[in-house]
Amino acid sequence: MRNPPVVGGLRVKPAMTIKPHKNMTKIESTPIEIQTSAKNILDFLSNFDNFSKLMPPQVTNWQSTEDSCSFTIQNMATLAMRIKEKESNKLVIASEAPSPFPFELICELEMSSENSCQSTIRLHADMNMMVAMMAKNPLQNFVNILNEQLRKMFE
Repeated sequence: MRNPPVVGGLRVKPAMTIKPHKNMTKIESTPIEIQTSAKNILDFLSNFDNFSKLMPPQVTNWQSTEDSCSFTIQNMATLAMRIKEKESNKLVIASEAPSPFPFELICELEMSSENSCQSTIRLHADMNMMVAMMAKNPLQNFVNILNEQLRKMFE
C-alpha cells in the first residue's frame, strides 16, 4: 500500500472516493440567489475555517484547518471532509475517515449577473438503503441550512 502524500511535513489522508451508481443517494438543496460573485463564494468556501459559520446548531465538535474539517451531527454521525476539486463555478468536497459512508458535497454556482449568482448544494452519498432512509431527511435539512446560511453571509 502506498504511503499518503506529505504536505508541509504532515501526512495527508486521501479523500474517500465515490464511484457513481444508480442507487446512490442524491440530495439537492433549494437553489438560492446570493448577492455576490461566484468567486467571492468560492473563496469563502475554500477555507474550512469559514464553514463553521454556516453550520446549524445540531453540529457539534467542530474542528477545522483551511482544507479539511470534522464535526458531529447530533444523533447521527461524525463526518470529515476535504476539498477535492475547485473550478470557477463549482467546489467539490469529499468525505474522509471517520465518515460512516463515502460522500461528496458539491456547491454549484450559476452567475445571474455580475454581482449575483444562484447557489445549489448537492450531496451524493454511497450508503445502504436502511441508512439512506434514516438519514435522507436530516441530510436534506442540512444542505438547505448550509445554502441559506451561505446566502446570509453575503447579505
